[in-house]
Amino acid sequence: MRGIMVIKGIEIGAGAPCICVPVVEAKKDAILAEFQCLSESPADMLEWRVDAFDDYLNLNAIREILEEAAPIVKNKIFLYTFRTKQQGGNGAVNADQLNDIHEIAAESGWVDLLDMEFFEEEKPLWKIRQFHKRGIKVIASHHDFEETPDENVMKMLLEQMRAGGADLVKIAVMPKQPKDVLSLLSATSAFHRENKSTPIITMSMGKLGIISRLCGETFGSAVTFASHKAASAPGQMNLYDVSEVLKMLHEGAGGQN
Repeated sequence: MRGIMVIKGIEIGAGAPCICVPVVEAKKDAILAEFQCLSESPADMLEWRVDAFDDYLNLNAIREILEEAAPIVKNKIFLYTFRTKQQGGNGAVNADQLNDIHEIAAESGWVDLLDMEFFEEEKPLWKIRQFHKRGIKVIASHHDFEETPDENVMKMLLEQMRAGGADLVKIAVMPKQPKDVLSLLSATSAFHRENKSTPIITMSMGKLGIISRLCGETFGSAVTFASHKAASAPGQMNLYDVSEVLKMLHEGAGGQN
């Protein structure tokens, strides 16, 4: 079975990659204003980076933002992410605090996708099953801001996340030389070829890896991340530039899904 997921009528894993734009503002009003602006943009998916919110330990504040954001982003896929410091984010929390933050998403009924740092969790398989019972799909993710692991290691990490029951699997790595980017693309292509039922998201970060954010249709990456006001990771290009490039590459490939 081909790995195409449909959320709110948007296909993930068919044709050109979906464009996801992170919302990384610190204040409630700025977060909601950014959601409003992006609701009319070419983005397919909006990611709320909860760890960028300056009051992320205030569960009621998170709940309020979700309630107010839900009608604004009703036509976009809503991705909920809390990125910990261990994985390159801003969040300094213990396991119980992270569970509480994730629980807000699960109980809200408005989150379409939740990002889970698979290898930071004590019981990731169990936790994914709990989210599935609540109707939330899970992106299992892993980030390496220091280097690009060996190609076989990257494939192994992706396979472990797939075997854990994730709906999508994501890996982001940092290249030090051009061949690192090629290794990431090769691992992406191999996993995509061997695991047709699971959409994959991969990227090589920084300026050196920018090409990996644009060629997903060729190598199998189903989602690419682009910036609007601020980037959430090194190498993210502007949303509108990415939209135009992906459109040109898709048309150049014959517009086939």
